[in-house]
Amino acid sequence: MSKTIRQKVLFKNTSPKALYELYMDSKKHSAATGAPAKISAKEGGDFSAHDGYINGKNLHLAKDQLIVQSWRGADWDKSDQDSVFMIRLEKKGKDTVLHAVHTNVPEKQAEGINKGWHDHYWKPWKKFLAGKPIGKYPTM
Repeated sequence: MSKTIRQKVLFKNTSPKALYELYMDSKKHSAATGAPAKISAKEGGDFSAHDGYINGKNLHLAKDQLIVQSWRGADWDKSDQDSVFMIRLEKKGKDTVLHAVHTNVPEKQAEGINKGWHDHYWKPWKKFLAGKPIGKYPTM
């Protein structure tokens, strides 16, 4: 069995461009999460995040609007299929609403991944965008 995770996060006084770059630029991604990341900015390109815990490929990219990736955790069973992760960025005045949908997540991983998006991405991103220091996260 697999699960789908849906999240909606408001980033005040932030543009879709800033959030897109925060995710798709390796240096910014690493700085904003406190963990090493390598991300190709091209469709079909590979990515890894959190020091190799997460790996996948960019399936579809629409600059400053949409990111669709295959996504897999290093601790998943070999029999688990890759999941699909999507970020859609919606401008709302001076703010941006980030819509995240993560499908085909193994059931036993879903609770941790749902919480992990908030703990390792959205909360640190908000701190980073506010100019506050981001601590290094331990290897997952």
